[in-house]
Amino acid sequence: MRRFRYLIFLKDVLLLACTAFGGPQVHLMMMIDLLVVKRRYLTEAELLELQALCQVLPGPTSTQTVTALGFKIGGPSLAYLTVLVWSLPAMVLMTMAAIGIYLLEEKEISLNFARFLGPMAVAFLIHGGFKIAGKVIHDFQGWGLLIISAAVTYLYPSPYMTPVVIVLGGVVASLNFKQQPKMDKERLRINWSNFLLWLAVLIAAAVVGAVTKSLPVRLFENFYRNGSLVFGGGQVLIPILFNEFVNFKHYLTQEEFLTGMALTQVVPGPVFSISTYVGAMSMQHLGISGLILGGLVATVGIFLPGTFFIFFAYRFWDQLKKYRGVRASLQGVHATSVGLMLSAAATLFVPMVVSWPPLITLMATLVVLTFTKIPSYLIILGGLLLGFIL
Repeated sequence: MRRFRYLIFLKDVLLLACTAFGGPQVHLMMMIDLLVVKRRYLTEAELLELQALCQVLPGPTSTQTVTALGFKIGGPSLAYLTVLVWSLPAMVLMTMAAIGIYLLEEKEISLNFARFLGPMAVAFLIHGGFKIAGKVIHDFQGWGLLIISAAVTYLYPSPYMTPVVIVLGGVVASLNFKQQPKMDKERLRINWSNFLLWLAVLIAAAVVGAVTKSLPVRLFENFYRNGSLVFGGGQVLIPILFNEFVNFKHYLTQEEFLTGMALTQVVPGPVFSISTYVGAMSMQHLGISGLILGGLVATVGIFLPGTFFIFFAYRFWDQLKKYRGVRASLQGVHATSVGLMLSAAATLFVPMVVSWPPLITLMATLVVLTFTKIPSYLIILGGLLLGFIL
């Protein structure tokens, strides 16, 4: 009976993975409809609490939420299966997208049909940044951290600058802990096993990659590190990947990155699937086998840290959230994360401002996103269709 219930749960997760477009906010509403109202795996309050926990951890929010639910229902084994089922459809689709773009470029077929996707992707990033800012920034300090983080990461686009900015933002905000209401605290009882496992994998990947110089190992380490430092979901991950893999390492071109970034709006499931595409394109010089391997190691690398973190934090979250410094620091983390998004939007868009069409495309997309409820995947498909027609 228990195994049958687990299979039904995994089927429900697969259904979400194949139909959930639009990022964590939309994913949450679909989870409430299916997992709370229809299946009654947990109450809405319990789901919202899980969502809150995942928002304060590094990693993909929606992925960690369904993973935590799998952990709650069936322990670690079901949780790992949940991550696999949730991420698999998007991983397959984004790997196929990378292979398709590789084949087009191999045959010297222009990607000009995708010329509207770049400005549209930047518009999605700007719209998402300001939408998140409106929800998480409530004072002058938050806006100040946003502006400073955006300026610093725009002027110094190193992947090593990103974690520094995020951590400093959290530290600065934590100094205002007295503004947070007091809560009755309990002594923290922490099981460190999953944290130590996360740390061991991080160190091992870094050492093995440095010694062997193996590109797949180094890619795994790159994505594992990024998955360990990203707060705020896939929209925050995008500028980090752009800085590291386009600006810094030149593994793929800006046009290739923007095309993949736009395609994530068409693919259901986690926005972190952009990592699959970037990992695949980073090994395109090895042909289709390299594309598949790169997509696989990137996917495992980006999702594994968040899984370790949710296993680690879920057990003592009820105790930790009662500390005022922890709650206060989140405001700084969120503000600097939005700053990273806007910095990336500027970095991506400035090279496009050589003619009017990109600017018009960006402005038109922002208007559609702001004043209509047209699904994001339909907007992107419309841009592709327009590119083919013109």
